[in-house]
Amino acid sequence: MSSSRPAISRSPWWTPANHADRRPLLKGRNAVQTALRGFFGEHDFIEVDTATLQVSPGNETHLHAFATEVIAIDGGRAPLYLHTSPEFAAKKLLAAGEKRIFTFAHVYRNRERGPLHHPEFTMLEWYRVGENYERLMADCADMLALAAETTRTRRFAFRDMEVDPFAEPERLTLAEAFDRFAGIDLLASVATNGDTDRDLLAAGLKKAVIRFAEDDTWADLFSKVLVEKVEPYLGKDRATILHEYPVCEAALARPSARDPRVAERFELYACGVELANAFGELTDADEQRRRFNHEMAEKARIYGERYPLDEDFLDALSIMPDASGAALGFDRLAMLATGATRIEQVMWAPVAEVFS
Repeated sequence: MSSSRPAISRSPWWTPANHADRRPLLKGRNAVQTALRGFFGEHDFIEVDTATLQVSPGNETHLHAFATEVIAIDGGRAPLYLHTSPEFAAKKLLAAGEKRIFTFAHVYRNRERGPLHHPEFTMLEWYRVGENYERLMADCADMLALAAETTRTRRFAFRDMEVDPFAEPERLTLAEAFDRFAGIDLLASVATNGDTDRDLLAAGLKKAVIRFAEDDTWADLFSKVLVEKVEPYLGKDRATILHEYPVCEAALARPSARDPRVAERFELYACGVELANAFGELTDADEQRRRFNHEMAEKARIYGERYPLDEDFLDALSIMPDASGAALGFDRLAMLATGATRIEQVMWAPVAEVFS
């Protein structure tokens, strides 16, 4: 009798020989995690532990969640999701009165698996109340150096790129990056109220000989340039901090006081690998609701689904103080620090591969 169950390719990580090969990398992972906990302790942070099950997994267009449901004693049912980030819960703790917090959270993202992606991974998030997001840039530089010092390495390497983890990261705006790597004036297509001009950006792609579809949106075009022309060149020789994203590409970040077309968002890259994503946090609940609704409308248009909003989170924003926060892919940092070539090499017990 045939079965409809998918063929299972069993992961060999648990065989004694493979575990012996991976064990030095796993011990390096543990050492880096211990060192980072020490770093946060020295800077008066408190470690928190947030719930994995949430009423909303996050409200970004291209993030895909794992869905489940809660069943009441009387049999009633309601949807719940495994979170894609501990962000909503962490910000509720800031609203509750915490000032400096961090968490190593297991998070879950569907439709993601590869050398740098895993459906379940560890995210390090930390938040500073009353401090700007440039302070987080300094944190990131300190963490790169600490990870290298802990594993006794002088260089991070991945594929054909190397980085000096002790060098001061380069700071590059999105506008500068688009101009340098693609010859495109990004902000010419962004108005001061945040509106975007799709046709103007498309003209820039045509001039740069970047292929695109006629029904691509401004966001599609932006992503195409970023992925094809910018990201492959970031974090070479020294880390790169890519900052000042257009407001429409930073759903949870507040607008910059310097230029209303851009937001207080940055990403950290090393060896072409995105390591961290950080914000000067948006605390305007009405604006956050508007942005979430826009993101979910896009998700429905592209993927035919949407996630509910976390009304508690939106309520908490009304009393949340000014803060900055960052999310760092801890497994990726462990990869670079230990010399691993795949994310599963630094995971003690990877998720089974269920598709052959």
